[in-house]
Amino acid sequence: MTRLLHLNGPPAIGKSTLARRFADEHPATLCCDIDVLRTLVGGWQEDFLGAGALVRPAALVLIEAYLRTGHDVVLPQLLVNLEELSRFEGCATRSGAVFVERVLMDDADAVVARFHRRGGNGRGDPWHDQVRAIVAESGGDEVLLGYHAGLERLLRERPRAVRLPSVDGDPDRTYRALVDSLAG
Repeated sequence: MTRLLHLNGPPAIGKSTLARRFADEHPATLCCDIDVLRTLVGGWQEDFLGAGALVRPAALVLIEAYLRTGHDVVLPQLLVNLEELSRFEGCATRSGAVFVERVLMDDADAVVARFHRRGGNGRGDPWHDQVRAIVAESGGDEVLLGYHAGLERLLRERPRAVRLPSVDGDPDRTYRALVDSLAG
């Protein structure tokens, strides 16, 4: 059965990295990374959040249309708001696909540390600077801890969402855990 695989988790936990690898290793799977789509909107560097608001509706249409072709979609996106999450789940339902939720997690202190290290090697995605600035302006580490707490609540409220430990420094192990979780 066709599926929409939602990789959820706090910033810098490895969602995009795992999604790209999953798509690479599963031919015809679409990696619909909303952060990448933002970079296709003129002026995204100056209004990262605004660009996201513009591309989310387009992403929903793209995902639903792609699922209708009978192929899987992987969506690496932090979604804590249940209303927003239900929009993506609705795409799967309307297209006859199954909605699969995997939440990549680490302990709260590690999430903060990983965020601050992200992109520090100069190889980060182009939007990392914007995300760092938004987090800093919105409350810094408290925002990251809030995301972590929100995801913990989400895991309690959504029993079909599966927690996956994101092993810092070992993306291969995390990826194997993802693939194994989908096989069972």
